[in-house]
This record gives sequence, C-alpha cells and structure tokens, in this order.
Amino acid sequence: MNSQPTEDTEGRTGAAGGLSLDIRNISKSFGRFPALNDVSLQARDKEFLALLGPSGSGKTTLLRVLAGLERPDAGEVRFGGEDFLSIPVRRRRVGMVFQHYALFRHMTVAQNIAFGLTVRPRRERPSKSETADRVADLLKLVQLEDLGGRFPAQLSGGQRQRVALARALAIEPRMLLLDEPFGALDAQVRRDLRRWLRELHDRAGVTTVFVTHDQEEALDLADRVAILKDGRLVQLGAPNEVYEHPADPFVYDFLGAACRLPGTVSDGRLTVADWETRAPKDAPSGAVEVFFRPDEVMFAPLDGSGLAGEVKAVVQRGPDARVECLIEGRLFELQARGPTLPNGVAPGLAVRVKPLRPHVYPKP
Repeated sequence: MNSQPTEDTEGRTGAAGGLSLDIRNISKSFGRFPALNDVSLQARDKEFLALLGPSGSGKTTLLRVLAGLERPDAGEVRFGGEDFLSIPVRRRRVGMVFQHYALFRHMTVAQNIAFGLTVRPRRERPSKSETADRVADLLKLVQLEDLGGRFPAQLSGGQRQRVALARALAIEPRMLLLDEPFGALDAQVRRDLRRWLRELHDRAGVTTVFVTHDQEEALDLADRVAILKDGRLVQLGAPNEVYEHPADPFVYDFLGAACRLPGTVSDGRLTVADWETRAPKDAPSGAVEVFFRPDEVMFAPLDGSGLAGEVKAVVQRGPDARVECLIEGRLFELQARGPTLPNGVAPGLAVRVKPLRPHVYPKP
C-alpha cells in the first residue's frame, strides 16, 4: 500500500480555481523537539482545509506559522502568489479564532466584533457608521442580531464562539484560521455549530484552515483533510478519499475504530488464521497486517466463511447490537447492524466473523 502523502485532484466543492495557499518545506523545532518536519501542502482559493492529527502532530504549530505567531526555521509560505512570511503580521489580513473565545469581558458583543476595525491606524479605520453597518451585517450573518448589546458573560458557549467568528470576519480577512474552535463546547453544541460553520464559510468566501483532533469533525466539515503525525504530513485528500484509502496503518487507526490481525498474502489470496479470501487490490505479498472496521463485518454459523470466534457478550440497541467476540485470542468489540446479526447469537456461541472490506498493509 502507498504510504506517501496523497492528494486528490478535486475538493468537495469541485472548485477549479488556482492555489490560494502554498506551504513549502516548512520546518520548526522547539529546542530538540521537531514540531514540523519538511511539511508541504496547498489549499485552493476559498477552500476549507482541515489540519487533523493527535496532540504533538504539529497542526497548531503550522497554524501559528500562518498567523505570524511563530517563525519557521526553514521553508516558505505563499498566499495569493505573495511571500506571506515577509508580510508584517498586521498586514496579512488573517482572522484567527481560538478554542477559548478570547473575548473582551468588559466589551459588549458589538464592541468585541468591532474591535479589529477600531484599532486600525486612523487612515485605514472605517467611519463609525461604516463600522456599525459592518457589525450589524456580521451579527445577522452569525444569527445573533438581537444580542449586540449583551456582554460575553450573558451568552452561552456556542453564542460566544459565534461572536469570536464574527470578530475574526470583521476585518474582511483573506484567510480564516480556526484553532480547535469547538473544543470547549459539549458534543451536541459542537454538532450544531459544525453545520453552521460550514455554511458560514461558504457565505463568507474566504480560504479557511481549521485545526482539530476530532476525526468526525474534520471529515464532516472540510473540502480536504491534511493528516499530520510527529510533525510530518502523512496524507492529504478529500474526506472520503482518506477514509476509504488510508495511506498507512496510522491513518486507518486514527480515522475510526479499527480491528487488527496478522495475515499473509500469496498469489492474490489473503489468509488470516483459518480464513482465506481474495486479497485487496495492490496488496503487498508476504506477511501483512489486516485492518477492518468493527461495523463492517458479517456474522455466520461456524460452518460458514470467516474468522472463527466466540461470542462473549451481546448488548442490544434496537435492531443493532454491540458484540464482544474473541478471535485468535483477542477480544474485539464489533457492531452488528440489523440483518448482519443472525438470530440466536448469544454469549458462548461459536460463530464466523467475515470482514467485509479488509485493508492490508506490509508487516512492519
């Protein structure tokens, strides 16, 4: 399997526009710790790009380089054809939104939104009426039209994050940078704001770079996803591409629950324990690691096709069930969807478990 960073030819929107953001060979170390190691990637004009990875992968450091909060040790960034790193930070026209809102508690919602306009040099500062009009437009955009006179303490967490986004958009940024903007919110609010943020991005028409460690969030929101690990770019592609065709075991495991077993590939056949099936296309020969999703399996009687297993526990949830199954001495928590779970499956029963879409990687 290919383990090099990959890139699709079209994002979710199918935009054919030129490159907006071009990051080339960026490296950054803090002491002996390499936070970024020769990272190169691109974003198209008005694209929504997610930087996804575990803690320590370098995603926030890369965002801070774009914001001008960190200076890289090597590499360059071009935005709209310009040498972005040579532009003074205050002239980059970058809007940034942090996880913890960073709103001014002593200012009203309207004053918070207007802040970036009121601190501009006098010759660049819009008039008071222009500022008021801009704030009114943004309050409408973020669906807080009637809350301009309130203070941050009088708002919910989701409303505060909308104010932070409106403040970032007030300066009419060329690029919007979002650093885990939903990290402090509960799960339901995150889901609601996720849909709203995508709509906001499409209406605002700016290139957006979004940092998150939440796989579902990245796959739902982004036109393309850049996956980082240990300061390196592992894979770049459309959400469905990286999910369906993970570049390596790390990406497969990181993007969702995974089951893993050793196997061998020979003459186009995959063998795992006593189960043999056709090997996936382009599978390497020899010893391999076999991955499959716990919700992409079929259960069958012991005389059927699949991996021999023993059911240890079953938790029913409507037509679906969570099945704990012992396979090759390992306990797997599998998900049975409706008809994939035969009648009579219960603790102690011997079954066959057939992975529907196994992925195969060379054994390290």
